[in-house]
Amino acid sequence: MTKTSSQEWLLIFYSVPAHPVSGRMKIWRKLAKVGAVQLKGAVYILPATDEHRELFQWIIGEVKSVGGDGSFVRTPRIETLTDAEVRSLFHSQRDAEYRELDKALDDMDRKVQSARKGAAAGGRDSVTGPLAALRKTYDEIRGRDFFSAPSGKAVERRMRTLEAALSGLQEPVAAKPAPLSRKDPRQYRKKIWVTRHRPFVDRMASAWLIRRFVDPDAGFRFIEEKEIRKLSAGEIAFDMQGAEFTHHGDLCTFEVFVRSFGIKDKAVRKIAEIVHDLDLKDDKHGHREASGIEEVLSGIRKTVKDDAEMLDKGMTVFEMLYASTH
Repeated sequence: MTKTSSQEWLLIFYSVPAHPVSGRMKIWRKLAKVGAVQLKGAVYILPATDEHRELFQWIIGEVKSVGGDGSFVRTPRIETLTDAEVRSLFHSQRDAEYRELDKALDDMDRKVQSARKGAAAGGRDSVTGPLAALRKTYDEIRGRDFFSAPSGKAVERRMRTLEAALSGLQEPVAAKPAPLSRKDPRQYRKKIWVTRHRPFVDRMASAWLIRRFVDPDAGFRFIEEKEIRKLSAGEIAFDMQGAEFTHHGDLCTFEVFVRSFGIKDKAVRKIAEIVHDLDLKDDKHGHREASGIEEVLSGIRKTVKDDAEMLDKGMTVFEMLYASTH
């Protein structure tokens, strides 16, 4: 009896018109981004997962939208290739990407060394952003490295070595902000919370935190920043210049709320890290899901015109994120 492999595969095959070329390239880029390997012509393969199956469904839809046709199948084996041979195809593709990244790390290594010697213009700041971008590239490759290509571990070690070297560089001494005072949630109930128009990540997350941990009946109002001096009794400003709750040192407003109200919750801590990265753009925590959350919130901002509805929909996203993380 033939032994059946426990590994299953998804194969997609399609054809699209030669013109316009943009349609063909769009599909190719999407397959490349998720790590699909080309077997022959327009036949690509991925490990069988629910996520990849859904992806192939969307791609077939896009193929048909540009006048092409295609389908995909799930199979326990490829008759002309062993599972090991298929995995080697994935290894080869990922190894090529890791090699390109490794070359970029050579240049980054020189820059870090120059910064350590004080020879690089801008010092630590001149390499922090570029190194964070390379870390993001590594994380993207690692995300589609389904079978742990051999060169991946070596690149990861280089990344960690460079990050450690960078963290050892002396930063300019900055004045430390005054410590945050602890707030009693009971003193902040039945209030109207005021912030700027067109709320986004930090304000949406902060409003969700207020409703869940401070006052479930909290109301919200939106103003121009210059109107902050005209607040009525019972109104509290947040995420604005001069507000009681806003950025503090290297903390975003959401983090300020968490610390001010002494919220001890692992799920909230993770959300705070995601909000920090999205709001301050410093990749301090590097959660992979952050970019997807930002896309959803950007979609809300683009499709909803009313500030209150925009805030409500954003709070719903953070409530779902909290439920999935908790």
